[in-house]
Amino acid sequence: MWRLRHAVRLLRAGRLVAHPTEGVWGLACDPLLPEAVLRVLAAKRRDPAKGLILVTHDAAVLTPFLDAAPDQLERARADWPGPVTWVLPAAPQVPWWLTGDHDSLAVRVTAHPVAAALCRAFGGPLVSTSANLAGHAAPRHAWQARAQVGAAVDLFLAGDLDTPGRPSTIRDGRTGDVIRD
Repeated sequence: MWRLRHAVRLLRAGRLVAHPTEGVWGLACDPLLPEAVLRVLAAKRRDPAKGLILVTHDAAVLTPFLDAAPDQLERARADWPGPVTWVLPAAPQVPWWLTGDHDSLAVRVTAHPVAAALCRAFGGPLVSTSANLAGHAAPRHAWQARAQVGAAVDLFLAGDLDTPGRPSTIRDGRTGDVIRD
């Protein structure tokens, strides 16, 4: 429990935390601190135009970030909690560092115990992207995450992946189409 409290203090200070998720190791930060998000992008060498995923423990905390129609939210909620990320229309006030060049935002309600506990302790959604360099394989082990982005990470939370090597499915909230399976 103390490591979780420590992780939350680091996140609130703009630091980065690596953690297990359903399928790969994730890299988390406070989505509303631009300096933290820019640290994630720099650590991954990720193009900011691509946008990022917000993960949370409770769909209700996503409300301020979304401008989705009720039927879009219903479809997404039918898959949550679980390893399905939905790309839904973003609310107008969502910052560019989360959406990239898009008018949408990728969101997921996780069932993973460590990721959900981290979000619950933080009190809201977190940026959670795979803890790897852009263009490299997503890490299935903490040591792989350390090798790729470890120098930028302030804390690694221990835990196991639910389905190692299988990143979340990504679906388009407007059409229901699968973007990544």
